[in-house]
Amino acid sequence: MILAIVLIGAASVLLYLWRRRFLDALLALVAAAALALLASNLDMPGESGTTLAIDPRDPPASLIGVRSLRIEGDGLRAAQWADLPARPLAWTVPEKEVLHLDFPRRLALGRLFALTVRRGGEAPARLQLLAENGQLLAETRGAGDLTVSWLPPLAETLVLKARLLGEKDAVLAEGPVPVVVDDTRPLSVRGRFSAPSFDLRVLNDLLVQSRALVDWQVALGKTVTRSERARETVDSPDLLVIDAAWFERAAPGARAALLEQAAEGAALLVLGANANDAGVWSRSLQLPLRAQADGKLSGGALPLPLAPLAPATRVAGAWTGDGNAVWARQWGKGRIGWLGAADWHRLAITEPRALALWWQGVLDTLRVERAEEVNWLVPREMPLPGQRLEMCALGVRGKVRFPDLNQILDWQRRLERVDASCVAVWPRAPGWLRMETDGTKPAAGQIYVFAPQDWPQWQAAERRDATARYAARTPVPAAATRRPLLQWPFAVLFALAMLALWWRERRASPD
Repeated sequence: MILAIVLIGAASVLLYLWRRRFLDALLALVAAAALALLASNLDMPGESGTTLAIDPRDPPASLIGVRSLRIEGDGLRAAQWADLPARPLAWTVPEKEVLHLDFPRRLALGRLFALTVRRGGEAPARLQLLAENGQLLAETRGAGDLTVSWLPPLAETLVLKARLLGEKDAVLAEGPVPVVVDDTRPLSVRGRFSAPSFDLRVLNDLLVQSRALVDWQVALGKTVTRSERARETVDSPDLLVIDAAWFERAAPGARAALLEQAAEGAALLVLGANANDAGVWSRSLQLPLRAQADGKLSGGALPLPLAPLAPATRVAGAWTGDGNAVWARQWGKGRIGWLGAADWHRLAITEPRALALWWQGVLDTLRVERAEEVNWLVPREMPLPGQRLEMCALGVRGKVRFPDLNQILDWQRRLERVDASCVAVWPRAPGWLRMETDGTKPAAGQIYVFAPQDWPQWQAAERRDATARYAARTPVPAAATRRPLLQWPFAVLFALAMLALWWRERRASPD
């Protein structure tokens, strides 16, 4: 369009010059230039908009006319930043110490509950986990991050309390710790072993204490087998456990049947302490084993002696290891794990809680779990009254009802939540917020809404993280120091020039 304006303007100027009407040529040139500038939308150096100082207690609803933002303190919540368009942000991270809490909101009965408090300071502190009646459940002390664990005895909905104490038992932080302990179907385990050991006895005790259905067989000799039958029939076990000697001595048909079960979705764990034939494992499972030095220990929080044969590197082909000396790989729909540690029975008396946590980590590496039809996802930030809460779940469709809010909402998909559906609600009061899905198999869940005064250091940490993410969205661009050129003067100049040409044409034309 600008090219057309230039061509038409140039033709008009040349026509007036050919007719020796120099003033009219000048007016045509001015009109063409004004019209071209009007269509160009040029920018010029200068400020574009203003800088807005945000009050965290009253965030703005719109940023129209705002070039940049400035905020003091810890910033805003993620839900509040999500409502604002991206703008350059001036913000300095406060130096005051904050906390991050990490704990499961839902827990299956028989699994250990672990609470981790991550803090920036290195001063010694003591972390306590208290029951609802104030009884001390677990305690730990040390510098840096602290973790306490506790085994729930019953399936119930709890609001525990955590307390962080400093020097002279000064309370550094305290607040509620909500958790739902579900009475799920016990884990079904089938074990086949070729040689008895103290490790097997301890493992069997741990599984029984966790309410697992255990079908256990240990070969005491060529013709003698000690069996322990489950209290219920185990048709499709969730976990298959064998020792390496059983697999090495088994017939090819028995090996093939075992691997077929794993391919169909079961988790298979091999206790590698008594492995002798590395070639069998290389041919059957493509597992490269190497001889380990005597006395070499595994890494992780619970060092244990390594088995005589184990992979030499953390990544060995399709196998990937972790700090617990467990190498695992996908096998069809299931997984196979190789446990390259031994002598854990020595910790059964001295470190029973640490040993149970270690075994829980081993099973988590194998992903020994049963998929629920509906899986409620943990909110990305603390639910608070009066603040928008995004609730998401897997395996849901249709509608969800919130009885406490008297609301029924439609599940909606989110691009940033793969395979999940979400709704947004505004809780009214602290406490448990219930929710129910519809459909042929309705599912119920609940989420705890914290009070505004709960865990101020944790809330501050979440706001700082959300503010840092918002600031990273929009670094200060070069265009922020420019403003658009005003358009109305060119429109007025074009109109005046055209009126002057029209008036002169009327005077030059004969009556």
